Amino acid sequence: MSALRFLYGTAPGRACLKLLTRPGLSRAVGRFLDTRASAILIKPFVRRAKIDLTEYESDAFTCFNDCFCRKLREGGRPVDMEKSSLISPCDGLLTVCEINGDTVFPVKQSEYTIKSLLGGDGLYREFEGGTALIFRLCVDNYHRYCYVDSGVKGENVYIPGVLHTVRPVALEKTPVFVQNCREYTVIGSESFGKLVQMEVGALLVGRIKNHHGPGPVTRGEEKGMFLYGGSTVIVLLQRDRAILDGLYLENSRLGVETPVRLGQRIGRAV
Repeated sequence: MSALRFLYGTAPGRACLKLLTRPGLSRAVGRFLDTRASAILIKPFVRRAKIDLTEYESDAFTCFNDCFCRKLREGGRPVDMEKSSLISPCDGLLTVCEINGDTVFPVKQSEYTIKSLLGGDGLYREFEGGTALIFRLCVDNYHRYCYVDSGVKGENVYIPGVLHTVRPVALEKTPVFVQNCREYTVIGSESFGKLVQMEVGALLVGRIKNHHGPGPVTRGEEKGMFLYGGSTVIVLLQRDRAILDGLYLENSRLGVETPVRLGQRIGRAV
Protein backbone atom coordinates (compact mmCIF):
# COMPACT_ATOMS: atom_id res chain seq x y z
CA MET A 1 0.00 0.00 0.00
CA SER A 2 2.88 2.39 0.75
CA ALA A 3 4.15 1.88 -2.80
CA LEU A 4 0.72 2.77 -4.22
CA ARG A 5 0.56 5.90 -2.06
CA PHE A 6 3.96 6.92 -3.44
CA LEU A 7 2.80 6.30 -7.02
CA TYR A 8 -0.53 8.12 -6.72
CA GLY A 9 0.28 10.68 -4.05
CA THR A 10 3.61 12.18 -5.12
CA ALA A 11 4.95 13.90 -8.22
CA PRO A 12 7.83 11.39 -8.74
CA GLY A 13 5.36 8.54 -8.30
CA ARG A 14 2.99 9.94 -10.91
CA ALA A 15 5.91 10.17 -13.32
CA CYS A 16 6.57 6.43 -12.77
CA LEU A 17 2.88 5.71 -13.34
CA LYS A 18 3.12 6.90 -16.93
CA LEU A 19 5.29 3.87 -17.63
CA LEU A 20 3.60 1.35 -15.31
CA THR A 21 0.06 1.94 -16.61
CA ARG A 22 0.91 1.39 -20.27
CA PRO A 23 -0.92 -1.69 -21.61
CA GLY A 24 2.32 -3.09 -23.01
CA LEU A 25 3.61 -3.87 -19.51
CA SER A 26 0.43 -5.77 -18.61
CA ARG A 27 0.55 -7.66 -21.91
CA ALA A 28 4.15 -8.71 -21.23
CA VAL A 29 3.29 -9.89 -17.72
CA GLY A 30 0.23 -11.69 -19.12
CA ARG A 31 2.34 -13.56 -21.67
CA PHE A 32 4.63 -14.80 -18.90
CA LEU A 33 1.67 -15.87 -16.75
CA ASP A 34 0.49 -18.06 -19.64
CA THR A 35 3.76 -20.04 -19.62
CA ARG A 36 4.62 -23.21 -17.69
CA ALA A 37 7.42 -21.30 -15.96
CA SER A 38 4.78 -19.18 -14.16
CA ALA A 39 3.43 -22.27 -12.34
CA ILE A 40 6.04 -21.66 -9.64
CA LEU A 41 3.92 -18.68 -8.52
CA ILE A 42 0.76 -20.72 -7.92
CA LYS A 43 1.40 -22.15 -4.44
CA PRO A 44 2.52 -18.83 -2.88
CA PHE A 45 -0.49 -17.07 -4.46
CA VAL A 46 -2.99 -19.66 -3.20
CA ARG A 47 -1.47 -19.59 0.29
CA ARG A 48 -1.34 -15.77 0.53
CA ALA A 49 -4.89 -15.32 -0.83
CA LYS A 50 -6.24 -18.18 1.36
CA ILE A 51 -7.99 -19.82 -1.60
CA ASP A 52 -9.75 -23.15 -0.96
CA LEU A 53 -9.05 -25.09 -4.16
CA THR A 54 -11.54 -27.83 -3.21
CA GLU A 55 -14.30 -25.42 -4.41
CA TYR A 56 -13.03 -25.62 -7.99
CA GLU A 57 -13.23 -28.12 -10.84
CA SER A 58 -9.50 -28.84 -10.89
CA ASP A 59 -6.24 -27.94 -9.20
CA ALA A 60 -4.10 -29.36 -12.04
CA PHE A 61 -2.95 -25.98 -13.31
CA THR A 62 -0.33 -25.77 -16.06
CA CYS A 63 0.36 -22.03 -15.62
CA PHE A 64 -0.50 -19.19 -13.27
CA ASN A 65 -3.40 -17.91 -15.39
CA ASP A 66 -5.00 -21.38 -15.28
CA CYS A 67 -5.11 -20.97 -11.51
CA PHE A 68 -6.21 -17.34 -11.59
CA CYS A 69 -9.12 -18.14 -13.95
CA ARG A 70 -9.99 -21.38 -12.15
CA LYS A 71 -13.58 -22.53 -12.66
CA LEU A 72 -15.93 -23.34 -9.79
CA ARG A 73 -17.50 -26.76 -9.44
CA GLU A 74 -21.10 -26.91 -10.67
CA GLY A 75 -23.38 -25.35 -8.06
CA GLY A 76 -20.52 -23.42 -6.46
CA ARG A 77 -22.37 -20.12 -6.92
CA PRO A 78 -26.15 -20.70 -6.91
CA VAL A 79 -27.87 -18.07 -9.07
CA ASP A 80 -31.15 -16.50 -7.93
CA MET A 81 -33.36 -17.21 -10.96
CA GLU A 82 -36.44 -15.39 -9.61
CA LYS A 83 -37.35 -13.10 -12.51
CA SER A 84 -37.79 -10.02 -10.31
CA SER A 85 -34.41 -10.43 -8.56
CA LEU A 86 -31.42 -8.28 -9.47
CA ILE A 87 -28.29 -10.40 -9.05
CA SER A 88 -24.60 -9.72 -8.67
CA PRO A 89 -22.70 -10.67 -11.85
CA CYS A 90 -19.53 -11.53 -9.93
CA ASP A 91 -17.76 -11.92 -6.61
CA GLY A 92 -16.45 -8.61 -5.34
CA LEU A 93 -17.09 -5.45 -3.33
CA LEU A 94 -20.20 -3.51 -4.32
CA THR A 95 -20.74 0.26 -4.34
CA VAL A 96 -24.09 1.70 -5.50
CA CYS A 97 -23.91 5.16 -7.10
CA GLU A 98 -26.81 7.30 -8.25
CA ILE A 99 -26.23 8.99 -11.61
CA ASN A 100 -26.92 12.70 -11.07
CA GLY A 101 -27.72 13.88 -14.59
CA ASP A 102 -24.96 11.94 -16.29
CA THR A 103 -22.41 12.38 -13.48
CA VAL A 104 -21.52 9.63 -11.01
CA PHE A 105 -20.20 10.61 -7.58
CA PRO A 106 -18.70 7.53 -5.91
CA VAL A 107 -18.16 8.20 -2.21
CA LYS A 108 -14.48 9.13 -1.58
CA GLN A 109 -13.67 8.61 -5.26
CA SER A 110 -13.06 10.72 -8.34
CA GLU A 111 -16.18 11.91 -10.13
CA TYR A 112 -16.74 10.96 -13.75
CA THR A 113 -19.53 11.03 -16.30
CA ILE A 114 -21.43 8.23 -17.95
CA LYS A 115 -20.58 9.87 -21.27
CA SER A 116 -16.85 9.52 -20.60
CA LEU A 117 -17.33 5.99 -19.23
CA LEU A 118 -18.99 4.94 -22.51
CA GLY A 119 -16.34 6.63 -24.61
CA GLY A 120 -18.59 9.51 -25.72
CA ASP A 121 -21.29 7.24 -27.15
CA GLY A 122 -24.70 8.98 -27.25
CA LEU A 123 -26.07 5.98 -25.37
CA TYR A 124 -25.19 7.77 -22.11
CA ARG A 125 -28.33 9.94 -22.31
CA GLU A 126 -30.51 6.89 -21.70
CA PHE A 127 -28.91 6.35 -18.27
CA GLU A 128 -29.10 9.88 -16.89
CA GLY A 129 -30.77 9.74 -13.49
CA GLY A 130 -30.23 5.99 -13.27
CA THR A 131 -27.97 3.85 -11.10
CA ALA A 132 -24.38 2.60 -11.47
CA LEU A 133 -23.44 -0.63 -9.69
CA ILE A 134 -19.66 -0.90 -9.26
CA PHE A 135 -18.27 -4.34 -8.37
CA ARG A 136 -14.56 -4.16 -7.50
CA LEU A 137 -12.82 -7.52 -7.68
CA CYS A 138 -9.79 -8.19 -5.49
CA VAL A 139 -6.97 -10.54 -6.44
CA ASP A 140 -8.38 -13.39 -4.33
CA ASN A 141 -11.91 -13.18 -5.81
CA TYR A 142 -13.36 -15.55 -8.39
CA HIS A 143 -12.55 -13.80 -11.67
CA ARG A 144 -15.31 -15.13 -13.90
CA TYR A 145 -18.55 -13.17 -14.27
CA CYS A 146 -22.08 -13.83 -15.53
CA TYR A 147 -24.99 -12.01 -17.19
CA VAL A 148 -27.19 -10.14 -14.71
CA ASP A 149 -30.37 -11.05 -16.59
CA SER A 150 -31.70 -12.96 -19.58
CA GLY A 151 -32.26 -11.03 -22.78
CA VAL A 152 -30.55 -10.09 -26.03
CA LYS A 153 -27.06 -8.58 -26.02
CA GLY A 154 -25.42 -6.37 -28.62
CA GLU A 155 -21.84 -6.15 -29.87
CA ASN A 156 -18.94 -6.03 -27.43
CA VAL A 157 -17.55 -2.48 -27.60
CA TYR A 158 -13.88 -2.15 -26.67
CA ILE A 159 -12.53 1.21 -25.45
CA PRO A 160 -8.72 1.41 -25.33
CA GLY A 161 -6.91 3.13 -22.49
CA VAL A 162 -4.25 2.67 -19.82
CA LEU A 163 -4.29 0.26 -16.86
CA HIS A 164 -4.36 1.81 -13.39
CA THR A 165 -4.91 -0.31 -10.30
CA VAL A 166 -8.53 -0.22 -9.08
CA ARG A 167 -7.59 -0.14 -5.40
CA PRO A 168 -9.10 2.73 -3.37
CA VAL A 169 -5.87 4.72 -3.16
CA ALA A 170 -5.94 5.10 -6.95
CA LEU A 171 -9.71 5.67 -7.16
CA GLU A 172 -9.40 8.60 -4.74
CA LYS A 173 -6.80 10.34 -6.93
CA THR A 174 -7.70 9.45 -10.51
CA PRO A 175 -10.90 8.85 -12.56
CA VAL A 176 -9.67 5.31 -13.14
CA PHE A 177 -12.80 3.87 -14.74
CA VAL A 178 -12.77 6.37 -17.62
CA GLN A 179 -9.02 6.03 -18.23
CA ASN A 180 -8.58 2.26 -18.12
CA CYS A 181 -9.13 -0.17 -21.00
CA ARG A 182 -12.70 -1.45 -20.84
CA GLU A 183 -15.33 -3.34 -22.79
CA TYR A 184 -19.11 -3.13 -22.61
CA THR A 185 -22.25 -4.47 -24.17
CA VAL A 186 -25.84 -3.26 -24.15
CA ILE A 187 -28.37 -5.88 -23.07
CA GLY A 188 -32.11 -5.68 -23.69
CA SER A 189 -33.02 -7.58 -20.53
CA GLU A 190 -36.31 -9.23 -19.64
CA SER A 191 -36.70 -7.72 -16.16
CA PHE A 192 -34.71 -4.46 -16.18
CA GLY A 193 -35.10 -3.07 -19.70
CA LYS A 194 -31.99 -1.74 -21.43
CA LEU A 195 -28.85 -2.03 -19.31
CA VAL A 196 -25.10 -1.82 -19.83
CA GLN A 197 -22.72 -4.45 -18.47
CA MET A 198 -19.08 -3.33 -18.58
CA GLU A 199 -15.75 -4.89 -17.64
CA VAL A 200 -12.85 -2.60 -16.71
CA GLY A 201 -9.25 -3.79 -16.88
CA ALA A 202 -6.65 -2.91 -14.24
CA LEU A 203 -2.90 -2.83 -13.67
CA LEU A 204 -1.49 -6.18 -14.85
CA VAL A 205 -4.94 -7.16 -16.19
CA GLY A 206 -4.27 -6.70 -19.87
CA ARG A 207 -6.99 -9.05 -21.01
CA ILE A 208 -10.76 -9.08 -20.66
CA LYS A 209 -12.05 -12.28 -22.23
CA ASN A 210 -15.74 -12.18 -23.18
CA HIS A 211 -17.23 -15.31 -24.71
CA HIS A 212 -20.15 -14.16 -26.87
CA GLY A 213 -21.05 -11.82 -29.68
CA PRO A 214 -24.57 -10.44 -30.27
CA GLY A 215 -27.51 -12.73 -29.50
CA PRO A 216 -29.66 -14.19 -26.73
CA VAL A 217 -28.13 -14.69 -23.27
CA THR A 218 -29.33 -16.21 -20.03
CA ARG A 219 -29.19 -14.91 -16.46
CA GLY A 220 -26.28 -16.61 -14.66
CA GLU A 221 -24.64 -17.75 -17.90
CA GLU A 222 -20.89 -17.12 -17.85
CA LYS A 223 -20.18 -13.91 -19.77
CA GLY A 224 -16.41 -13.99 -19.53
CA MET A 225 -13.34 -13.69 -17.30
CA PHE A 226 -10.47 -11.43 -16.30
CA LEU A 227 -6.87 -12.59 -16.50
CA TYR A 228 -4.69 -11.69 -13.49
CA GLY A 229 -5.14 -8.89 -11.01
CA GLY A 230 -7.89 -6.85 -9.45
CA SER A 231 -10.53 -5.54 -11.83
CA THR A 232 -14.08 -4.15 -11.98
CA VAL A 233 -17.53 -4.92 -13.39
CA ILE A 234 -19.95 -2.00 -13.81
CA VAL A 235 -23.70 -2.34 -14.46
CA LEU A 236 -25.67 0.73 -15.57
CA LEU A 237 -29.42 0.70 -14.95
CA GLN A 238 -31.94 3.20 -16.26
CA ARG A 239 -34.05 5.33 -13.94
CA ASP A 240 -36.79 3.51 -11.99
CA ARG A 241 -35.85 0.04 -13.20
CA ALA A 242 -34.59 -1.51 -9.96
CA ILE A 243 -34.57 -1.00 -6.20
CA LEU A 244 -31.38 -2.06 -4.41
CA ASP A 245 -31.62 -3.82 -1.06
CA GLY A 246 -31.14 -1.44 1.87
CA LEU A 247 -27.81 -2.82 3.07
CA TYR A 248 -26.04 -1.88 -0.17
CA LEU A 249 -27.58 1.59 -0.30
CA GLU A 250 -26.74 2.42 3.31
CA ASN A 251 -23.18 1.10 3.12
CA SER A 252 -22.59 3.01 -0.12
CA ARG A 253 -23.81 6.24 1.51
CA LEU A 254 -21.24 5.64 4.26
CA GLY A 255 -18.46 4.96 1.73
CA VAL A 256 -18.31 1.26 2.63
CA GLU A 257 -17.98 -1.44 -0.05
CA THR A 258 -20.17 -4.51 0.60
CA PRO A 259 -18.93 -8.04 -0.21
CA VAL A 260 -21.17 -9.91 -2.67
CA ARG A 261 -21.00 -13.21 -4.52
CA LEU A 262 -21.87 -14.14 -8.07
CA GLY A 263 -25.57 -14.95 -8.45
CA GLN A 264 -26.84 -13.58 -5.14
CA ARG A 265 -29.78 -11.19 -5.00
CA ILE A 266 -28.86 -7.54 -4.41
CA GLY A 267 -32.19 -5.90 -5.30
CA ARG A 268 -35.41 -6.28 -7.25
CA ALA A 269 -37.12 -5.01 -10.37
CA VAL A 270 -39.56 -2.11 -10.03
